Amino acid sequence: MRLTLPSLLACTALALPFCLAPLSAALADPVTLTHAQGELVIEAPVAKVLILDPSALDIAAALGAEPAGVLGTNLPPYLQQFAADSYPKVGTIFEPDYEAIAASGADLMIIGSRTAPSYPQMSQLLPTVDLSPDRTHLTSVRENIVKVGQIFGKNEEAAALVASLDEKLARLKPLAQTAGTALILVVNGDKLGAYGASSRLGWIHNELGFATVEENFDDRFHGGDVISFEYILERDPDWIFVVDRSAAVGEDGGAAAVLDNALMAETSAVKNGHLVYLNPQAAYITFSGYTAVTTLLDQISAALSADATATPAAAE
Repeated sequence: MRLTLPSLLACTALALPFCLAPLSAALADPVTLTHAQGELVIEAPVAKVLILDPSALDIAAALGAEPAGVLGTNLPPYLQQFAADSYPKVGTIFEPDYEAIAASGADLMIIGSRTAPSYPQMSQLLPTVDLSPDRTHLTSVRENIVKVGQIFGKNEEAAALVASLDEKLARLKPLAQTAGTALILVVNGDKLGAYGASSRLGWIHNELGFATVEENFDDRFHGGDVISFEYILERDPDWIFVVDRSAAVGEDGGAAAVLDNALMAETSAVKNGHLVYLNPQAAYITFSGYTAVTTLLDQISAALSADATATPAAAE
């Protein structure tokens, strides 16, 4: 029997998927991801990945990865490209859109701190990893960079980001460890709070080496442990790092106006130019992302470096 060209093409088309299937399987790389709520074995790189955690989205962007769907709220300015309609929206920073997720045909979901409670239901829809950071915050950031890199097949890029992060830390630690005490001050409207060593920014104490003014801050609250202007003046930290929560969540941020008063003017931090306004979105929204953490490190490094340069001149 002699096959015609159309018959040959038809046979080839039918056979092609079966020929390619072993090849694609061979190219896939089984990876076991340990995450905050368990373990998941994936075939990396994963084709269609949804991301509901802003910190994971920060990391994906830094890696040059392309998610198949993202959260639709609270995107900081440096992640605004994901607000485009070309990126399907599969929930908010807190709430998954299960209907959109089910219809997405995605292969994997990444959630984090704010969406962690959705894990039991989410993992019934599709494979899910929870990249919530633990108390060893920057260790979690490093690990999450590696995990997101594995998911997207960006291992070399992930290693470069971790090396860059470690390099910034190595340069900053010697300055921070001799800089004295620090208060991480959260301004939420007209309310004041403090973040301690167990907070989302606790690495300022634990990893950089700034001494804390208080060992027992209650870090369970998004606005920090409640404090007053009198408390700040009494403890009189050498440095004050300000998180404007209102600005971070898209409300009218007025931290500078709130802190412009006679009591603050008497603090050593204000007198010495050691009042540092941290990038609000990096400090509060994407706080465990690569770009967020390096942005904060750069801000702190610039402040300490400027102080080190100015101090000898002031003494002359």
